[in-house]
Formats: sequence, C-alpha cells, structure tokens
Amino acid sequence: MLAPLAMIAAGCVTTEKSENPLSPTVAGPIAGVNITQPSPIEPAQGIRIANNLQPVTLSLQNAATTGVRPISYRFEVAADVEFANVVFVREDVAPGADGRTSLRLPDSLASGRSYYWRARAQDGANTGPYSHSVVFTIFTPVVIGKPSLVSPVGGSPVSQPNPLFVIGNAPKSGPFSTVVYNIELATNGSMVPTYASWVVTEQAGSQTSLRSPVNLAGGTVFYWRVIAWDSTTVSPWSDLGSFVTPASTPTPTPPGNPGEPCSSRGNPQGILECQRNRYAGHMSATDLVNFLRASATDINRLGTAGGPWGILVKTSGAQCNGYSCDILCLGNGASQVQRDVLIDSEGSQIPIWGGPRTGSEIAVRVCQPQP
Repeated sequence: MLAPLAMIAAGCVTTEKSENPLSPTVAGPIAGVNITQPSPIEPAQGIRIANNLQPVTLSLQNAATTGVRPISYRFEVAADVEFANVVFVREDVAPGADGRTSLRLPDSLASGRSYYWRARAQDGANTGPYSHSVVFTIFTPVVIGKPSLVSPVGGSPVSQPNPLFVIGNAPKSGPFSTVVYNIELATNGSMVPTYASWVVTEQAGSQTSLRSPVNLAGGTVFYWRVIAWDSTTVSPWSDLGSFVTPASTPTPTPPGNPGEPCSSRGNPQGILECQRNRYAGHMSATDLVNFLRASATDINRLGTAGGPWGILVKTSGAQCNGYSCDILCLGNGASQVQRDVLIDSEGSQIPIWGGPRTGSEIAVRVCQPQP
C-alpha cells in the first residue's frame, strides 16, 4: 500500500507564490511600494483632432515607483467620462525613454464625437492610481476647394453691359454650412484696384450665377475671379477669367476727383476723409463698398495701424452688396477687431476712425483682408 501512496504523493505538485520581489509570480501587493499617477500629455484636455490625422497617439509623463519591479502601463479610451463604455484597452505597454511613454492607437476612432482617455502604471504586484481623464474630440474638417469660372472667360465679348457671371460650384467635403461666393472685378490682371465686388449664395446643382447689378464701362477688357467660404472655411481664389464689354456701353463717370494719394495723409482718419471726398453727396451701396476697400488698402499701406485691415462680409440684415456698409475689420474668430468708419448725421456720411470694438461688443463675421 505504501508504493501507490508514494506515487500519488509524487504526482501532486503545489504552485506557490515566490517571495522574490522580482519573480513573475511574486505574492503581492508588496508592502511599502508606492506607484505614482502618470500625467497625460497628449491629446491635451479639450483638443479637437481632425479625422484625417488619425489614428491618435496617446502620450503620458511616466509614473514613478518606490519598488524594484519594472512597471508597465494600461491605457484606456472610452466614449463616456465614467469609462463604462470602453472602446480601447492596451495592457503591458513598456515605459518609453526620456520619461515619456507613447501609444499609437491601431485604428481610427469614429468622427463627430468626444472620447476620454486615461492610464495607470502597474508592476504585476502593485497597481498605481489612474491618471486624470482627458477628453478630446474627433471631427471631420470642412474643405472648400477652388471654384471654377464657366463664363464669361477667355477674353470673349459679352453682348450686354451687365453680363451674367456663371461659376462652377467649388468642391466641398466635411460638415460645411451655407457657401457664399464673392465675385471680384477689375480692369487689369493684378486685380488692383477692384472695380466692383458682389456676393452670391451658392445655388443648387453644379453652378451658381449672378447678373451684374450695374452696367459696366463699355469697350473695356475686364478680369474677374471668385472666392468661396462658409462660416469657418475659405477656399483658394479661382483662376482669372476675362471678357470684353460692348463698345456701345457709355463709360460711367468715376466718383469724385481722385486727387492726391490718400495713403499720404499719414493716419487712418486722414485717409478716411480723403477717400470720402472722392464721392459727391450720399454714397450708393456700391460706392460704400468701394470706399471701404480703398480705405482699407490705404490704411494697410500706411503700416502703422496693424493689419491687414479688410471689409466685413454681411449677407443678411442691412448690408451693401454682401458687405457691411460702414465697418473695417481686422482678423477672424474670437480676436476679431471692428471699427465703425462712417456715421450718418443729418443725411451726411461722415468718416470716423471709431472704436476699436472687440469680443461681446461685436458680431463676428468673415473679415476679407484687402491688399
């Protein structure tokens, strides 16, 4: 009976945890070992990441440990701040060099939503606390490509003094909003000075058209181009197109007397007064836009008022050919600056260098810089 019992005893193997702190099967947690919290570096808190820049890379400042066992990291990405809906987990990520560890996600995350990530360090026996969670958002950027010119182009003659401008709608991608086109017209290929400028909202289909609201100078070669934008994004300028107006069209009298170069006045107020003096009486909507463009250009040439200053796009409410009738602007977004440069006083339009106004004082719109 002893032999079988001996064989049975020999066949029973008991696995025990080692007391060696470097053993893979160490009994833990080990008393006195403290593992600190890692610090997330990127993506940073609240950052927006364009969908085309994925997959995302997570980076953190390494944790520290008072133990002798090597640490590794656990990374988590979730769709909610409580980490109840974890969409990615990676264990046993080895620490990186120079005190920083990075992990590139294997796949792209779904666009149009926010995600939370965190990490913790562990050594197989002891586990450190999770880092604070960091939220980031994946978004699909708006891209507006270069619009094309359909007609009139190629220096062709037009039959009417107020030609129909036909634009090939710009290619677009992403969650774009209403797209607007700005048509600029000049009598030379440099497009300076601007002869006229109009704004038209994109029309359904592949093309957008606008008939000139005024008769153009007769027997003249005109150049035109188009730029498109929505609430956040601006396209490149189109290529130049050209055409010739009918010779029978009478040439309109230019407004006022050009006189001296207004940029020689030495300050914005003087430039505004000089440009206003080129218009007799009350200015039309087209006159007002031309006044604002010329004033912004001269103020930019002055070089002492910051810049480049531009004109403010305004497609609703009181406006002049798609622009504000009395404002010069600087920059776009939350830092935009606006100055009122005309006031109506008993029927007279008086130039002023008003403001500046910023922040909650203004309605931020697209500012179109002038040369």
